[in-house]
Amino acid sequence: MAKTKRVLAVDFGASSGRVMCAEFDGARIALRELHRFSNDPVIVRGTMYWDVLRLFHEIKQGLLKAKSVGPIDSMAVDTWGVDFALLDGTGNLLENPVHYRDKRTSGMLEEVFRHISAAELYAATGNQLMEINTAFQLRAVQRRRPDLLARAETLLMMPDLFHYMLTGEACAEVSIASTTQLMDAQTQDWSQEVLKALGLPPSLFPHIVPSGTRIGRLDAQIAEELGIERIPVIAVAGHDTQSAMVSVPTKKENFVFLSCGTWSLLGTELRDPILTEKARLADYTNERGYGGRVSFLKNIIGLWLVQESRRQWMREGRSYAFGELEQMAGKTKPFQSLVDPDAPEFVPSGDLPKRIRAYCERTHQHIPQSEGEIIRCIDESLALKYRAALAQLEDCVPETRGAEIHILGGGVQSGLLCQMTADACGRNILAGPIEATVMGNVLVQLLASGALGSLEEARQAVRDSEPCRTYVPADPAAWDAAYEKWKEIVAC
Repeated sequence: MAKTKRVLAVDFGASSGRVMCAEFDGARIALRELHRFSNDPVIVRGTMYWDVLRLFHEIKQGLLKAKSVGPIDSMAVDTWGVDFALLDGTGNLLENPVHYRDKRTSGMLEEVFRHISAAELYAATGNQLMEINTAFQLRAVQRRRPDLLARAETLLMMPDLFHYMLTGEACAEVSIASTTQLMDAQTQDWSQEVLKALGLPPSLFPHIVPSGTRIGRLDAQIAEELGIERIPVIAVAGHDTQSAMVSVPTKKENFVFLSCGTWSLLGTELRDPILTEKARLADYTNERGYGGRVSFLKNIIGLWLVQESRRQWMREGRSYAFGELEQMAGKTKPFQSLVDPDAPEFVPSGDLPKRIRAYCERTHQHIPQSEGEIIRCIDESLALKYRAALAQLEDCVPETRGAEIHILGGGVQSGLLCQMTADACGRNILAGPIEATVMGNVLVQLLASGALGSLEEARQAVRDSEPCRTYVPADPAAWDAAYEKWKEIVAC
């Protein structure tokens, strides 16, 4: 009988972080939450920061709680992409990392395009051109805080920062580096063309390592402080989307995935990047993952709209569970109100229901009033946005035509959204796993240790550990009509 492997996955999401323990018996993976904590940005004098020192403290609390489960074979951290920290020459933080939702990148697309064109930038990096990307954040630092950049010796992306704080070893893991708009999509190294165009010193960026690289062991001082062993630390696919990609429970070469959380990411898995003008104009991005695979995907705003609407109602004294909101939405009339989920007014935090009503009024639609109408508007609009993104994907990658769609992450828990997505896209939906990012983090650790021998074995372990739920499309005529109506609305 195979020895049970036990690993820790630290996963930072938009509003919370978790330290999860996974046990692998040679066939199945069992997950257990050891420690959950808030991951709230902190605004000081108009700047939104990561609360990074408290978050590192929370990782330590998770390590303490892990003492109760037995010996730990390895650990790893994943976060969202694009955010980074700057270290000085002694290896200390120059300041708390700034959150991508901070307003400092406003106008930075045009600023960067003065030095390198959008077409050249995409051809080099393969990244969707978004102001939140690291390159544009750095341009904002150059313009507003040149003294800070002048004192910086090393830039570390957020999962790499936490690994550095745990081990003292600095590196850049390839999946998180591929979110920066600074990595060459072909060579998987820093793009000298882009760095030169933006006036960024190559010495600022550490060497890039593949997903699954063992970085080192837990720092001896931390191990002594906590009374634990020096656990091996693995650079898994540090970008949470790429960790989730590892856990897609498919047996097929051609498939479509929809990672559905705060952001929605729809795409497919390829061997090589697509750097065509068609892909750029469709706003598709190329990100590297485990084994050098490429995730060719589109970023779409996701459950943020539901999450922020719920927070607004809580601020107004009305508290609802997500399941309650879904039930309310299910009882309302369909296709009364539709929006473009990616409209810029929906990106900042605040009163989302008010902004949705204003959008509907401006586009001469029924103005949703109740919580159920707001949620139904969001879910239907997301499903139709997914259909539009799917059409673009099929145009760029014809092999995906007719392929089933795997929905991963928190969106799996919304049966209403999953069914709407099946209906809107006219495709079978396979929903699961819910904990896709954590599962992928764990799988790469098991691959790094040799407990799993290949990506195919890893995906088989997911199938053996958590069954998927299938959603079959229905009512195509109504959804076709709604799609035509939605396209007219978003064109306004």
